Amino acid sequence: MSRSADPRGTHARAAAMPRVPAGGAVAPVRRPACPGWSSARLPALVLMLAGACALPVAARADGAPGGVPGLPGPAGDHAGATAVALPAAPDGAPFPAVPQAPVALPPPPSELYGALYRQVELEQIFSDQKTFADAVATVPPAQVMRDYDQQSKRPGFELRRFTLDHFTMPERADIAFKPAPDRHIKTYIADMWNVLLRQPDREVRWSSLLPLPFPYVVPGGRFSEIYYWDSYFTMLGLERSGRHDLTVDMLRNMASLIDRYGHIPNGNRSYYLSRSEPPFFACMIDLVAARDGDGVYLRYLPELRREYDYWMEGADALQPGQAHRHVVRLHDGAVLNRYWDDRDTPRDESYREDVETAARSHRPPAEMYRDLRAAGESGWDFSSRWFADGRSIETVRTTKILPVDLNSIVLHMEQTLARMYGLKHDTAQQASFEHRAADRARAIRRLMWDPTGGMFTDYVWQDDTRNDAATAAMVVPLFFGLATQAQADATAHTIRARLLRPGGMTTSDMRNGQQWDAPNGWAPMQWMAVIGLRRYGQDALAEEIARRWIEREIAAYASSGVLLEKYNVRDARTKDDGGGGGGEYPLQVGFGWTNGVLVNLLDLYPRHAHQSLQAHPAAAR
Repeated sequence: MSRSADPRGTHARAAAMPRVPAGGAVAPVRRPACPGWSSARLPALVLMLAGACALPVAARADGAPGGVPGLPGPAGDHAGATAVALPAAPDGAPFPAVPQAPVALPPPPSELYGALYRQVELEQIFSDQKTFADAVATVPPAQVMRDYDQQSKRPGFELRRFTLDHFTMPERADIAFKPAPDRHIKTYIADMWNVLLRQPDREVRWSSLLPLPFPYVVPGGRFSEIYYWDSYFTMLGLERSGRHDLTVDMLRNMASLIDRYGHIPNGNRSYYLSRSEPPFFACMIDLVAARDGDGVYLRYLPELRREYDYWMEGADALQPGQAHRHVVRLHDGAVLNRYWDDRDTPRDESYREDVETAARSHRPPAEMYRDLRAAGESGWDFSSRWFADGRSIETVRTTKILPVDLNSIVLHMEQTLARMYGLKHDTAQQASFEHRAADRARAIRRLMWDPTGGMFTDYVWQDDTRNDAATAAMVVPLFFGLATQAQADATAHTIRARLLRPGGMTTSDMRNGQQWDAPNGWAPMQWMAVIGLRRYGQDALAEEIARRWIEREIAAYASSGVLLEKYNVRDARTKDDGGGGGGEYPLQVGFGWTNGVLVNLLDLYPRHAHQSLQAHPAAAR
């Protein structure tokens, strides 16, 4: 997830899915509409999200999980005023339309405050680099800079005093949640939704916060704003916890960001507007449509199309071998996506770290900053999968990589748009997006499948090579149903051999101090592995990953009384909190996507949940 900071800061029904042929392309089949199941009406069902991202699945009579219906096979400079919060729509109404004209993006603090921002961050006036990025000026920015220009030239100038005189520091709504040894882990999760809840924002002049018009849930800890891909896994938990109202509000907020800016930024801060994050908006729509019906697809068609156009901007004009922003046209004509950031400067929230990393790299700074920022858009900041040498951040090359997970997600976006246009009876657009999705699926299978390693992996487009690193990203094509049965079976074998650990599935088999590498495990990857493997009949491995992850979290919770952002999965049991390490900021408590995935796995595998709670009674009171 892209929310880096200074290291010294706070830190389906029971019908089985049709088998996919063992080899070759999969014939396109129309995906069945998502029924509007109510988990409250059907207590024997648990919510599953696979392919359509929101389908119920029943447990079999023998207690094993049932099958999962799924997708068919082939599946510059910024300036302007602070955004104004939009009026709320009544319950059930579409979000109010916003003119589609281009908008001027509000500039980030590093641009507003120039030399002052650089000096504050490089001199470490605040231990957490994100503090100053979130600070709010008490006078207009132009006056701040006039005062700085005058006062900084005087003898005895105190930078810290000047900063505190001209800015209000952010009041972190950190987790004021005291661990309680007698709180059941499900009670903790249910209570935590209210702790992480933020009410609709009011506009604050000169703030980097982009106001949201509906209530929303933040990840936790120092992350006091919404984050794009985190939100989908948080929404899973809200649904399972009976908070459908909040799930809908989260979706409305995402749509409001697209309406205003043409895309969903990394988070609702001005300094995140130059990039996005893994685009799970289509999955969010699936999740709400599973409860509220197909009208949800029609309601959010305009926003999803704009989101798609953002990720594909410039594709039609590309010649073979060329790239533009998020798109690359390969020499064979295939069009695929990469991560990108429109800025090539240090990240506001990790300014000093980026300057120091660029200096160590001996590479052109702008190139280095772009690749660091693009890794931020991936949500995997940072991981050896982005490094040319697999070890050091100084060799980061994110923009040279076509990630298998990103392209699987965009494929699902194309399939969802085809479905939306079908519901609208626009057969031309439906056929167009079906064709795009089929083309992308073929390209992923051709370029990103490693038959020797038995896994999906990233493609280094400029070198025409595959990245041979084994990472948890290999499960994403299974989650979205674009793998063949043979590929899914081989992937399951590779996961067992290279990624399965006592506490769940590790993020990679590389240990180098980065948080998206060994020995860390992350909730979203466990969820996509479990659901993806179940799609292809790999129920035993899916259950084993879930069992180990449940045990890892319950054991840690029994010891600490809190749930965390990530976990060390090398050991299943520990006397400490079990939290993962590495990265640019300390471990965070909360935690949105961890809670969301765990509450679903506990209901999906009740026998393992019961066994772990019996073994750790402090988590079951």
